[in-house]
Amino acid sequence: MDDQILKPGDRDYVSALASGLEVLQAFDAENPRMTLSEVAARTDMDRAKARRFLLTLHSLGFVKRSGRQFELTPRVLQLGYAYQASNQYRAVIQQYLEDITAELGESSSLAVLDGDDVVYVVRSSARHRLMAITLSVGTRLPAAYTSMGRVLLAQLPDGELEAFLARIRLEPYTASSITSSDALKKEILKVREQGYSILDQELDSGLRSVAVPVFAGNGELLGAINISTNAARVTMETLMQTYLPRLQQAANRVRETTR
Repeated sequence: MDDQILKPGDRDYVSALASGLEVLQAFDAENPRMTLSEVAARTDMDRAKARRFLLTLHSLGFVKRSGRQFELTPRVLQLGYAYQASNQYRAVIQQYLEDITAELGESSSLAVLDGDDVVYVVRSSARHRLMAITLSVGTRLPAAYTSMGRVLLAQLPDGELEAFLARIRLEPYTASSITSSDALKKEILKVREQGYSILDQELDSGLRSVAVPVFAGNGELLGAINISTNAARVTMETLMQTYLPRLQQAANRVRETTR
C-alpha cells in the first residue's frame, strides 16, 4: 500500500467510516453532551444520517444515551490507548519529561502534528495551571500558535509548508499574535534554521514556551517536546539560558536511548 491520501469520492474511500469518526470527534470539552440536532449541526449532517451513526455507536458501546442527550463512554479511550501502546517510545519520553518537571517545576509535553493542529500525546504537568483550558493527552491546539507546532511545521517539506500557509486562518488570540502569513513563514523558517522555537504570549496572555524537535535513534521524527511557563515568573533570558538547554538535553537522551 502506498502513502497516497484518499479523498472523498475515491473508490477505496469509505464514507460511512469517515462520517462515524466525524460524529465521535464532534464531542469535546465544550460539547460533552449533545442532542441529535446538535450533533447533526456540528457535523453538517442531516438528522437522519446523524441518528443512524449515533445509534450504531451506541450499539457498539462508544456512545451512551440519556433521554435526548448523547455522550461518549469510556470505551472511546481504547482507541487512544491502542495508539499509545503501539508506540514504543512514549514511556521513554514520559520519563524524561517527568524529570524536567521535577527539576524545574514546569509542565513539559510531547506533541505531534495532526492536520493544522498539534495533539498532545505525552504530558508531565506541574501543579500550577497556565491556561484557561486544561491541557492533557489528546488536547488539540493550533499549530501556528504553539512552540511545538512551529517546530513541527519547520520539519515539513517546502511544498507542504506552503500549502499550510495558504489555507491557515490566523487569529489574533492576543496582542502579540502573528496575523500575517508572511510573518509566520519567516518565523517558521527561523525555527528551521535555529532548531528551536520560543513563543511569548501569542496563544494566551502570560503563556511562554520553548520547544525542540525530538527524533528516534534511526532519525524518525517522534514529535516536538516543550516546556511551558508563566511570563510573570520566568524571563526570556531564563527560558533561553536554562530551559532550552535542558530541553535539548532531553531530546538528545531520547535519541541516544532509542537507537
